[in-house]
Amino acid sequence: MSVLIVLAVYFLVPVFWLVVAATKSQGDLSTTSGFWFSSIHLIDNLKTLFTRSDGIFGRWAMNSLIYAGGGALIGTFLSVITGDALAKFKFRGNGFLFSVVLGGVLVPSTALALPLFLMFSAVGGVNTYWAVLLPSIVNPFGVFLARVFTKAAVPDELLESARMDGAGEFRTFFQVSLKLLTPSVVTIFLFQFIGIWNNFFLPMVMLQSQNLYPITLGLFNWNAATDRYPDLQESIITGSLVSIIPLVLVFLLLQRYWKVGLASGSLD
Repeated sequence: MSVLIVLAVYFLVPVFWLVVAATKSQGDLSTTSGFWFSSIHLIDNLKTLFTRSDGIFGRWAMNSLIYAGGGALIGTFLSVITGDALAKFKFRGNGFLFSVVLGGVLVPSTALALPLFLMFSAVGGVNTYWAVLLPSIVNPFGVFLARVFTKAAVPDELLESARMDGAGEFRTFFQVSLKLLTPSVVTIFLFQFIGIWNNFFLPMVMLQSQNLYPITLGLFNWNAATDRYPDLQESIITGSLVSIIPLVLVFLLLQRYWKVGLASGSLD
């Protein structure tokens, strides 16, 4: 229990500092304790954040939602349907394909950034939404998880029963397998959403226009300019606080599916 308390404090202290710092004015950041409130300027800081540079932060936030939301939805679907095929269909090369997937899990994403840049440059795709979105939907780790979850949660007998009742493969997948895999689908979606939302290196390599930046790259550029514009510091802190709100909301909205999955498993 004590270990859990220590870990909880370790992870929550930076969040508490961020919340406190986001409520302070630029002057209070350097003159007051970083772990306690002074005068509250959160509303003013938010107004400054969303109006700075013609409201570019709002554009960054929308871009992050497009990259993370679209990439996670498409990537999760592809991961689940691929994992289901690898787990439930016996065909020549199945084991080899899964080994390739495992190899993809081991390759760091930073090692792929330069080859991806060269590929997109060849087709004129650099500095577009597709340059970030398309690579984000490919998720070997999601395929690995989907295969493992499918093997554990979807009985072969249930699939055979559905086929004997006349259901085709797609109907069996969507009406039988997918319902049993709901908790695992949510898990894969969250992993993918958080990974894309926090992605920094790929957008930095692929994008030149600030209008296409996600929040991570936009705040990084602001932080690089604090030597010339010190007043950016408060907007960076407030923007960092705003950037974690969607992650918290997505987790809170989707956690009930884990509970449903656990309850269903206990009844089975």
